[in-house]
Amino acid sequence: MTEHHQHHTIDLSVELPLAASGQSLRFKNPVLTASGTFGYGLEFSPYVNLSSLGGIVVKGLSLKPRRGNALPRISETACGMLNAVGLQNDGVEAFLKEKLPQLPWQETPIIANLYATAAEDFAQLADRLSGEDGVAALEVNISCPNVREGGVLFGQDPLLAAHVVSAVKRRAGKKPVIVKLSPNVTDIMSIAQAVEDAGADAISCINTLMGMAVDARTRKPLLANVIGGLSGPAIKPVALRCVWQVCRTVSIPVIGIGGITCARDVLEFILVGAHAVQVGMANFIRPDATKQILHDLPLLCAELGITDLNKYRGSLEI
Repeated sequence: MTEHHQHHTIDLSVELPLAASGQSLRFKNPVLTASGTFGYGLEFSPYVNLSSLGGIVVKGLSLKPRRGNALPRISETACGMLNAVGLQNDGVEAFLKEKLPQLPWQETPIIANLYATAAEDFAQLADRLSGEDGVAALEVNISCPNVREGGVLFGQDPLLAAHVVSAVKRRAGKKPVIVKLSPNVTDIMSIAQAVEDAGADAISCINTLMGMAVDARTRKPLLANVIGGLSGPAIKPVALRCVWQVCRTVSIPVIGIGGITCARDVLEFILVGAHAVQVGMANFIRPDATKQILHDLPLLCAELGITDLNKYRGSLEI
């Protein structure tokens, strides 16, 4: 009995030091959910005790409701899936009025993911959320097309990325600002450096890889949008590489995302330097994926002789 008890003695809590805000963001464990894969959180409450999670990143919020893209929007691929949902959401006001009050924000940090196509709109969203007690932090999705600049993604240009981050930081009040990076770039380190210099408190990476799928028989694309975002275990090696590179480039905390399905995956991301992780596509396969990961994590730590995640973080031997 005592031995079984010792398995669970590891302290899984994570403190993200936020130099830019002079405060810290605390998670009771490093397992968060990824935006767009966990709805507003409420949809998953029958399968997962929301209060047990490290944090919940809600689906992307825009100033006005968005209907999203035409169907079909999702296609399964080898070891992953493509999606072109188009950030369908009810808009920030409906979220604050109808969803946020039902979420366990006193026990679990709720992170709002911001979606916009112009820097001013990002700033306006930050301004609207800056005074909301139930929102612990803002995650800025810079993998969005910048309509002003002819559709180039904010996250593909260091100057545009920095411009959005400064605009959000100016209006975010005391809310920590996490910037979510796109892997669809030649050099993710230059983007990471740019957003750190612009005042980002933390970085999350990666967003989906761009991909497509077609049907040889019907000669049609499998997504109405033709191109979609690839996620799932197929992208984990890319995600690990990006997180490792970004952790070596910046001094702000990094949250790893990409193909995490089990406790071992979580430890791999922490090993290359991540403070925490977000679980995405796994929620589609098993709505209780995060629950299973949280159950297995202390057991795996015990098995591998890991007694302190802070000491284990970034301890990759090269």
